[in-house]
Amino acid sequence: MADDSIAVVDLEQCQPDRCNYECANFCPPNRTGKECITTRDERYEEGEPFQGTEDQVWISEEICLGESCGICVEKCPFDAIQILNLPQELDEEPVHRYGENSFALYGLPAPEEGRVTGILGPNGIGKTTAVHILADELTPNLGEVGTESDWDAVLEAYRGTALQEYLEAMRDEEMTVARKPQYVDQIPDQFDGATRTLLEQTDERGVLDELVERLGIGPVVDQDIDTLSGGELQRVALAATLARDADFYFLDEVTPYLDISQRMTAARLIRDLAENEGRSMLVVEHDLAILDLLADAIHIGYGQPGAFGIITPPKSVKNGINEYLSGYLENENMRIRETDIEFEEHAPASNSTGKTVIEYPALGKSYGDGEFSLSVDAGEIREGEVLGVVGPNGIGKSTFAKLLAGQLDPDAGAVDAGLDIAYKPQYIDIDQPMRVDAFLSSITNEFGSSYWNTEIAQPLQLEAIMEQSLTDLSGGERQRVAIAACLSEDADLYLLDEPSAHLDVEQRVRATSAIRRYAEHNDATAMVIDHDIYMIDLLADRLLVFDGEPAIEGRAAPPQGMREGMNEFLSNLDITFRRDERTGRPRINKPGSQLDREQKNAGEYYYAP
Repeated sequence: MADDSIAVVDLEQCQPDRCNYECANFCPPNRTGKECITTRDERYEEGEPFQGTEDQVWISEEICLGESCGICVEKCPFDAIQILNLPQELDEEPVHRYGENSFALYGLPAPEEGRVTGILGPNGIGKTTAVHILADELTPNLGEVGTESDWDAVLEAYRGTALQEYLEAMRDEEMTVARKPQYVDQIPDQFDGATRTLLEQTDERGVLDELVERLGIGPVVDQDIDTLSGGELQRVALAATLARDADFYFLDEVTPYLDISQRMTAARLIRDLAENEGRSMLVVEHDLAILDLLADAIHIGYGQPGAFGIITPPKSVKNGINEYLSGYLENENMRIRETDIEFEEHAPASNSTGKTVIEYPALGKSYGDGEFSLSVDAGEIREGEVLGVVGPNGIGKSTFAKLLAGQLDPDAGAVDAGLDIAYKPQYIDIDQPMRVDAFLSSITNEFGSSYWNTEIAQPLQLEAIMEQSLTDLSGGERQRVAIAACLSEDADLYLLDEPSAHLDVEQRVRATSAIRRYAEHNDATAMVIDHDIYMIDLLADRLLVFDGEPAIEGRAAPPQGMREGMNEFLSNLDITFRRDERTGRPRINKPGSQLDREQKNAGEYYYAP
């Protein structure tokens, strides 16, 4: 194989006990007597450590003919093999490779002192690996699999680059770092006890009270950590990280489970620490509006998820995001996506007949004296439309969804019990030890049909995980399976609560496409609750806006048009948006800027018309 190619074997997918080694039997070099594809026990000496099991396959990258052959890829019945050409412009060795025939990362982001550096790219592209390396949790091997990692060798490889000083300080143990984990819902599995105890253990700067107040977590600091919601855990994790006295802070996804106001608060806090205290931040984030607001520069990650990832040199935030959306990186002369992502102002759904599918009366729900109460004005949901639902956390959006889905009984009003509603909840708790394909086939007889594959499986990228167990899926994989399960049901209304959580930008666009296409092709009606303005902007035809006092009282008026609804929603938050002149994407105006003041004076919070 040429130096610009790579062979990857997914050990979770490779199942030699269920195949006849078609990959090896049909491999052209193998058929000429060469050992291109062998089993791992044939490759390694007895007692020599290796990844996987002895009967799984190993591919010689020196002998393999490369992507132009691809016979083993086609013959593998479990899609466990990838033979890929690396970009011709790539002229460097890997920073780290996890093993032979395993994922390889090329390039590292360069944190800058007193600045916020962002990383943007798909899941599975190596962003978290880069964070682990720079946080001194993983010593890179420079692609030399099987050799002991050595920081001196790494430093030599990066001598003369922007990372040299940083890596020298890390090698000499003169660097302190703090890292916020990606999946905050796993914190209760690692820490047991009161939230305050966790926070006090990390308060090295004596700023805990200020962080608790700014992030609005005062009401939960005396609760046990395992009682907190996802949004509360996210803010507690951010406070615990920023309370440490570190030279660099690594924040892996700060927005999941947070509403737009909480996202703005987190972004402003991060910027304040960088600008006013000289704290250095590296942030991995998929919410483009928030990344645009908080970062000084960004690195783009691209490649083939699960196979290899490449981190670009830094770019300006505006140009970097626009290049990522266009699918073409100008300095790298690299197309990373076949099509660009476009944003347009919404007209009413072209397939909506205006016919009312669901007409609900005024509804009320109270959780008891002194507890949260919700009141919703009467309204209707129309055939063929996608209704977006927006509002702060703790304001009753999920309660309303559960009322419609029949999971809660209202105290006032009644929901038509004859409605068939497919419901994807906010928090996905999958504990069934069954395969993805078995789970989805139990929901619909259409599973595996040409239509189902085209409209659901392909947009949600389910092919590669069909044979995995539900319990082994990542957060993003679980989210995509849950969306597919919801859309696979035969229902009057498809109700999806926070479908963007843990999805990267492209996966969000694909999920948006799947929901919209399903509604359009089936005259189906969907209601989507989400905090990602990009997703709502691409998806919704009308809006249902919730306001009130979080955790105390929530209320909602009838659904309204996008502009009217977004103006109401954003004015409640005192936030204005504009459209990027090049891509049309939503961008948050800097608070107090001239454009921010002009739009507020005109009452146009959702783009100037």
